[in-house]
Amino acid sequence: MKELKNIEVEFRSIFDKKKYNSLKLFLDKYANNLGVDDKDSYYYLIDEKVIKVVNNISQKTAKIVMKLNRVGTGDNSTEEIEIFIDPKDVLKGVKLFSELKFDEVQKSFQKRINYKYKEVVLELKYSESWGYHMELEIMISDIREKKKAEEKIFSVAEELGIDILSKDELKKFINKINQSYKK
Repeated sequence: MKELKNIEVEFRSIFDKKKYNSLKLFLDKYANNLGVDDKDSYYYLIDEKVIKVVNNISQKTAKIVMKLNRVGTGDNSTEEIEIFIDPKDVLKGVKLFSELKFDEVQKSFQKRINYKYKEVVLELKYSESWGYHMELEIMISDIREKKKAEEKIFSVAEELGIDILSKDELKKFINKINQSYKK
């Protein structure tokens, strides 16, 4: 039986459009381009968890995802539970979760291109709330693999010349986004 890699070790970096363009040029040349991955996502926030209904427009797929940690809480690894759905059922999923009493609901469209570089998946993104940014991640099956995954991610970030957001920076940024949704 294939080993389930459902623990995401993930870090984020925020930068300007100029850095985004230079990263794209570099990654187009040296990384494995996994393709355009534009997504329209609905986030349902409760306690320290998040449920997402994701319409992957580029791939013509959809899924419901539960992350057992919210971005900006806990550490940089979290288990994800995914259920793939038919893209035509995205609005049913949105309606289902919208009828429940979540602390917050957020919607975000992300322009994204995914790459794989030195075993790290790099999601080069733009969204209205985050601006230009990147997620750097490795999926693992055992939490004991976390330290090695983090070392790889930080090594790639250093090579790319990007700063990883600290826990405090990420929490402050997420709080700012959450406050803008509450207005």
